[in-house]
Amino acid sequence: MKFKLKKITSRRAFVIYLIVSILITVSSVFVLSNLITDLTEKANEDMAQRNFIKKQEFLSQEFSKLLEQENRIKHLLKISNASNLSSNLKVLSSVQSTNLLIVNNWFKVNDNKVEFGTDSISEEVKKDVEDFILKNKKVSHISTIIPQGKEWVWRIYFKIVSKDYTTLYYGYDINLKKLHDYISTSDKTASNYAFVFDKNGRCIYHPESDFIGKNIYSISSIQPADTIFTKSKDYAKRVTMSEFLKLDVIRFTKKLDVKGTHWFVCVSIPKIFVDENVDLIRKYSTWIYSITTVMLLLIFYLFSYANRRAYKEKGIVIKEKNKLLVENEKIIKEKALIQLQQLKEQINPHFLFNSLNSLYMLVGSDVKTAQKFTLNLSRIYRYLIDPPEKNIVPLKEELLFIEKYIFLQQTRFKEELFFSIKIEDESALEKFVPYLAFQIVVENAIKHNMATGEKPLTTTITIKEDCVVISNNLQKKAVGEPSTKFGLNYLNSIYKYYSKTDFTASEKEDNFVCILPLIVIHS
Repeated sequence: MKFKLKKITSRRAFVIYLIVSILITVSSVFVLSNLITDLTEKANEDMAQRNFIKKQEFLSQEFSKLLEQENRIKHLLKISNASNLSSNLKVLSSVQSTNLLIVNNWFKVNDNKVEFGTDSISEEVKKDVEDFILKNKKVSHISTIIPQGKEWVWRIYFKIVSKDYTTLYYGYDINLKKLHDYISTSDKTASNYAFVFDKNGRCIYHPESDFIGKNIYSISSIQPADTIFTKSKDYAKRVTMSEFLKLDVIRFTKKLDVKGTHWFVCVSIPKIFVDENVDLIRKYSTWIYSITTVMLLLIFYLFSYANRRAYKEKGIVIKEKNKLLVENEKIIKEKALIQLQQLKEQINPHFLFNSLNSLYMLVGSDVKTAQKFTLNLSRIYRYLIDPPEKNIVPLKEELLFIEKYIFLQQTRFKEELFFSIKIEDESALEKFVPYLAFQIVVENAIKHNMATGEKPLTTTITIKEDCVVISNNLQKKAVGEPSTKFGLNYLNSIYKYYSKTDFTASEKEDNFVCILPLIVIHS
């Protein structure tokens, strides 16, 4: 009795110790996950602010470049005399007229007539300029936005009096539509959008050129109060709905540092991108938390199970053997699940990084393709984070997934990749294949082979009655990437679980061929 009591007491102490260890470990993982998420949120906020500052500095520099003519005129006045001043001004104005952004430029010396940098000036514009100079003779500097025909221009005007009391009136107009096109192509800063407006709310620059000249207060959520800053900060920040992107953005508003203007710049950063890293960290933390909990509970279960087995009588040996067979199938399935988890952990960060780079390039050049790209990317991730219980899916679902995946890859590689899908037997679409089977084979082809415009990588997916044949031409990289074989091992485990032995992946002549047997599930 003493011996039995000692064994029971020892078992209870071990169980209590194991339960306490599980609770401490799970709590530690939970706290650590929250700390990592908080740090990531702070880092993303700092990154958004840095991107805003870069964009603001870029726009300030580009707008300030267009004011440099005044310094050239001042220098010209110093080196010129009364006899050659007009001819020198004519030459300088002609040089400035070669700038495609400048649509009109003019000058007037003392009470002489107004002269223009080019001869192709309409009478209407000439009359407008003469009236403008007459009206603003006493003003030393003007920077304003005015309509000119169907378009809007930025008019820069200044008056300079030289040491010999020569008075020079000089001005020029910058076409805001052409300025929009120039900035759109030269902007290499972060992937966010900005717009510029004056103190009255008149839009000067916007990614959507149709907004130029409109009142920004009436077409967007920005308010006059956003242009009033606190002593501690020289900018305003708030989360709002973008009138351009039609989604939530973090919007920074700051005075634009351009001489002689009272303009403001708004930089909007999509909140989905700022939150994206936080969401990923939170998702991975949840996985770690869940896997840790499951593994510790599994250890506790195995310990309890082993102790129960130790006290069973020999008469149930046959029953235990049958149990072992069932457990063996469970272990095979768990192994496949763990391999799938490892595979998804490999796919997600790498694939997301490349996809975001491709999306960044598309946003500035092809908005419609960027929208389609974003939609396909979201559907791919919905498919990735919701695996089926039995690790197999209908062939038609896997086919829809790989079509979206191929679209993303071809958007990234363009002429370097060719894909074709051939369906020889429509009835095969109702059969099943391992979850992510197509993606594993296609990704391996891209990973281990070279693909160029001259030698593209060609991948063919052929749907037959009892199998799917995926083949690609072999163009092995000189320095190959290390192969983990997670994907092929995972497929092999799934087929073993469903008693399929005809899964093969091999090189034949100049091609790599993978044969995926179709699985039939009887209801």
